[in-house]
Amino acid sequence: MTAMAKSTDLLGELLVNRGVITPEQLQEALEEQKRIHQPLGATLLYMGIISEEKTILPSLAEKYKTDFVSLKSIAISSEAMACLPAKAVNHYKVFPVKYEQGVLTVAMQDPSDVGVLDDLAMVSHAAIRPVVAGERDIMEAIREHYGLGAQIIEKMMSDSQISAAEAPAIETIDETTSEASISKFLNQILLQAYHDKATDIHIEPFGSKLRIRYRIDGILYDAQVSENIQFFKDELISRIKILSNLNIAEKRLPQDGRFKVKVENTDMDLRVTFLPTSFGESCVIRLLNTFRLYNFEELGIIGSERRHLDTLLMKQHGIIFLTGPTGSGKTTTLYSCLAALNSEDTKIITVEDPVEYQLKGVVQVQASPAIGLTFANALRSILRNDPDVIMIGEVRDFETAQIAIQMSLTGHLVFSTLHTNDAASGITRLIDIGIEPYLIASSVECFLAQRLVRLLCPSCKRQVDFTDELKREFELNAVKQVPAIYEAVGCKKCRMTGYSGRQAICEFLVLNEKIRSMVTGRSTSREIKQMAILEGMKTLRQHGWEKVAAGLTSPSEVLRATEDN
Repeated sequence: MTAMAKSTDLLGELLVNRGVITPEQLQEALEEQKRIHQPLGATLLYMGIISEEKTILPSLAEKYKTDFVSLKSIAISSEAMACLPAKAVNHYKVFPVKYEQGVLTVAMQDPSDVGVLDDLAMVSHAAIRPVVAGERDIMEAIREHYGLGAQIIEKMMSDSQISAAEAPAIETIDETTSEASISKFLNQILLQAYHDKATDIHIEPFGSKLRIRYRIDGILYDAQVSENIQFFKDELISRIKILSNLNIAEKRLPQDGRFKVKVENTDMDLRVTFLPTSFGESCVIRLLNTFRLYNFEELGIIGSERRHLDTLLMKQHGIIFLTGPTGSGKTTTLYSCLAALNSEDTKIITVEDPVEYQLKGVVQVQASPAIGLTFANALRSILRNDPDVIMIGEVRDFETAQIAIQMSLTGHLVFSTLHTNDAASGITRLIDIGIEPYLIASSVECFLAQRLVRLLCPSCKRQVDFTDELKREFELNAVKQVPAIYEAVGCKKCRMTGYSGRQAICEFLVLNEKIRSMVTGRSTSREIKQMAILEGMKTLRQHGWEKVAAGLTSPSEVLRATEDN
């Protein structure tokens, strides 16, 4: 009998003796094992008979008379990490936990693998004490503590013979090795960003440091990467430029580009911006899932807000403006509106810069000012294409706004965006760029202001006491029933932020007769907002506090998102 077969028999016997599986299940697993050629433990997991952390790993630890550890819940020793390089931990899929008196405690899947234990002892110059941990747990710990692509950076450092103490910029390294390694490192950055649901990747040089950050749920977080990546910043920037079909020799001027990647069967459109700084080129990569559309429930537009929106979508003509700062989800909501209207008997045309989502059955025009295809020029041609619904990416100037109004007055439903703090300020913005108030009053149906608030992580949110201050805020924002209030805590599932995902809070300023009269009378945005509230408009903050009352977000998050309202 081979060592592998003996090990399999021992594990199966142990699981049966402990009552984890039945003899019949063991026999089924052994038959399946012959078919898929996997270890017994992996076969049992594949068949769904057992779970790794609750059954197999504790059983292995008991079998080999050692401990089972969860790397997420124990302190990691930096002294232990110094004993094993990134290349070794990635190759053997192990993680150093503790180093004491010449003994290195190492978490691994199979503590009986004598060959791995001997290699680790040779690399670390220490006696090895194995403990049991799951592979996923080990790989997550490696990414968190050693940093993304640490083994790749180590290899490039070795190949180029650069020491961490050297500060001068790299001029030449082995071209083939560098290009392949940089490609792998960039792929790991993009893959991690996709898994973390990041919207942007920031690559920023600062003297002797290269900082990489992800924007997740609207907030920037540092990515864990090796400090030695600073020596390869030029190669990393050049690789991104090559993918974006940009000039790698031009480092003095800003450049914009884009490229596409496929991540786990998902097509991602990456928009890239380079900006020259005193320490080198800074790069921001915007990640767009060009086929992923959100319905109104996913956006958080439900209840009275959904009824308002459904009423607006039934209009045959007029303009609906979405307002808010950059990153408030305006474009995503616009696309959701278009998706709701998209049908065989409706012709929809969009003019965008750039086209962020691909809508089947919708004619989408990419504006290109460099060749003269501006928003205004494209809109003039669109009218001759017999559209029913038109979406304009953004109204930036008088000419575009004027054409949009003309379109609405000639029987088209028009959607667009404005950069303003609240709904009422959209009226002021249009007047500022030269549109007459009477045209605004006769063409615009609604200004919809929007913000995004982060949702509390359901795994770690904590209920808080209902204080007098919170009670006063709920009363001010017309929220009467509040069953419970929660605050952010932080756990591994939410990267210790306390939040996971985002939803929209909205403010619908519908132009009724009273509001239209105030617009033509050139009332201030403050006066218009006050009248709209008297007419029943729910403000951004009021909608935010409703989400607090529903247990979806925290009071501090609503105050952060609506601080300028």
